[in-house]
Amino acid sequence: QVQLVESGGGLVQAGGSLRLSCAASGRTFGNYAMAWFRQAPAKERERVASISWSGGITYYADSVKGRFTISRENAKNTVYLQMNSLKPEDTAVYYCAGRYGYNWSAGPYDWGQGTQVTVSS
Repeated sequence: QVQLVESGGGLVQAGGSLRLSCAASGRTFGNYAMAWFRQAPAKERERVASISWSGGITYYADSVKGRFTISRENAKNTVYLQMNSLKPEDTAVYYCAGRYGYNWSAGPYDWGQGTQVTVSS
């Protein structure tokens, strides 16, 4: 199991940017594929982006393609989500998740506690 702690959320105006960070501890971070999910009120949790353990394979939801970038620094046990051109519909609690294995696939997953992102219009 890997322990995950997110940071970097906050309130931003539409069109602005935020960078989320997720610090991992516990098992070897480099053996984990990582992902960012989000959950807005009354909506299901959705995968926003994911990255393989080497960083060579990434995935983005259609709603964030071209605006969000996922990256990782295995030496720092950290995964990032750079969010640009933010929209009010990006408002949600953002969760970091880890999956033991090369790339993102079925669970089980380890989860962080979440960080709130609010985009004002």
